[in-house]
Amino acid sequence: MRPLLSRIGAAALFLLCASVSQAASLRVAPTSLELIAPDSAAVLNLHNDARQPINVQLRVFRWSQADGVEKLEPTSDVVASPPSTQLGPNADYVVRIVRPSKAPIHSEESYRVLVDELPDPSRRKAGTVTLVLRYSVPVFFRNPDAKAPDVSFSLSRTGRSLVLTARNNGESRLRLSNVNLTQGGKKLGSRNGLVGYVLGGATMQWPIGSSRSLSGSSVALKAQSDFGPFNAPVAIKGQ
Repeated sequence: MRPLLSRIGAAALFLLCASVSQAASLRVAPTSLELIAPDSAAVLNLHNDARQPINVQLRVFRWSQADGVEKLEPTSDVVASPPSTQLGPNADYVVRIVRPSKAPIHSEESYRVLVDELPDPSRRKAGTVTLVLRYSVPVFFRNPDAKAPDVSFSLSRTGRSLVLTARNNGESRLRLSNVNLTQGGKKLGSRNGLVGYVLGGATMQWPIGSSRSLSGSSVALKAQSDFGPFNAPVAIKGQ
């Protein structure tokens, strides 16, 4: 995941030095999928905003987390049908996301569907860059009896950077966004928008600000989740 973000950042910098020959034209909805067993299939809606056809590729990866690191692995447990297609100008298309296995879901299975708009070599021009898009769509298959997320938070310092760690002892994921950390009424750090997910039984961490030191007093977290706004205490580690 991080190398992918690095490549996207490098491409964005390159665009500052070249003209764009074609604006990104692919739209994907919804932005995430959740299926409750026994449901095993859902759809993604693709739309082409361009005046010319575009080629699209879809790949499914099993998504896991360990020690604060995201991992994507190729899988055949969940498939996209079809895995590639061409969308005509201003056209809509429906892709099915299917879990063909009949094996029971014990808690929650997590996947990501990468949807890529592929560049068309025939439309390349010298001195221009074709801007294309990649969507990464979270997909969850959940047992209705899976335990709700049970997340504890801690804060540590690496150099001057503050790192927020979330440990999920539940069986289903928590989506974290709009995080604010305060200590003694003073703001320690914050991140607007989506911060990330911590999957069931996993641990994740994110940079959340900077500080020269952390005192022994408690830290309070205020954030947004799938279930709405919430507050939580944050343990301090390695002052």
